[in-house]
Amino acid sequence: MARNGYQIRNQKAIHFVTFTVIEWVDVFTRSAYKDILVESLNYCQREKGLIIYGWVIMSNHMHLIIAVSDSSLSDVVRDYKKYTAKRIIYLIEKDQHESRRNWLLSMFQNAGRKNSKNECYQFWRHGNHPVELSTNEMKDQRLAYVHNNPVVAKVVDRPEDYLYSSARSYAGEIGLLRVEYL
Repeated sequence: MARNGYQIRNQKAIHFVTFTVIEWVDVFTRSAYKDILVESLNYCQREKGLIIYGWVIMSNHMHLIIAVSDSSLSDVVRDYKKYTAKRIIYLIEKDQHESRRNWLLSMFQNAGRKNSKNECYQFWRHGNHPVELSTNEMKDQRLAYVHNNPVVAKVVDRPEDYLYSSARSYAGEIGLLRVEYL
């Protein structure tokens, strides 16, 4: 069930979505964790009909402009979040060199306890705040927002300099993911 009234109503439309780590924990400061997100998006493109128009991974959240060709966008989003959460938590558990390992796992476990009667982890915040992009103006605005996130955060000077974003593809360079242009 969608929270705050936001839900994907038109499963075939282009949507802007945001996935946020619980408590805004800065997990994606490590490339290994960002790479799981990228590999999983790539899999969803190949196997689930995910169409990516824009994307960026920041330290504690990610934005996507996406649609699907032949399935339910809600199902793809649900499966993506479930798989990436399990995979990242597994990697954190097994990585003896992760200096924040105990702290990260306790954050995810505490969030899981708050939201479930079971002893489980929660990685992603509930909800995705989906916004259907029904006009070209909305698409252009959200794409600029996605690409400028690393600039606003002072990670890079130019959007296309950030590796974990579709800005590279829009600048004519080869990016990490296949992108359909808006």
